[in-house]
Amino acid sequence: QVQLVESGGGLVQAGGSLRLSCAASGRTYGTYAMGWFRQAPGKEREFVAAVSWSGIRAYADSVKGRFTISRDNAKNTVSLQMNSLKPEDTAVYYCAGRQVRAVATKEEEYVSWGQGTQVTVSS
Repeated sequence: QVQLVESGGGLVQAGGSLRLSCAASGRTYGTYAMGWFRQAPGKEREFVAAVSWSGIRAYADSVKGRFTISRDNAKNTVSLQMNSLKPEDTAVYYCAGRQVRAVATKEEEYVSWGQGTQVTVSS
């Protein structure tokens, strides 16, 4: 099994920045594409960003131009740099891993999930 552990969440004012990190351990050879999802109170979990093994990226329209996903394959980590944060970005952010190399934007295409980290953006 692959274990994913997120870190870096917190409270920030609107317009500020946060950087989330996700460390993968265990059978990491089986984890290729990685992604970030988020779930706001009372809402469904939604796609935020994803990156393939080779570095191809995908973003939700709501975060394009503000968020950047990156990965370090040697260290089995993936990060999400979040700039120009808005109150509507407030959510629990989850790191997710697939067992194929291509990016994916649907929750059901990911097999490994972290516990989540809270991001709160105040207005």
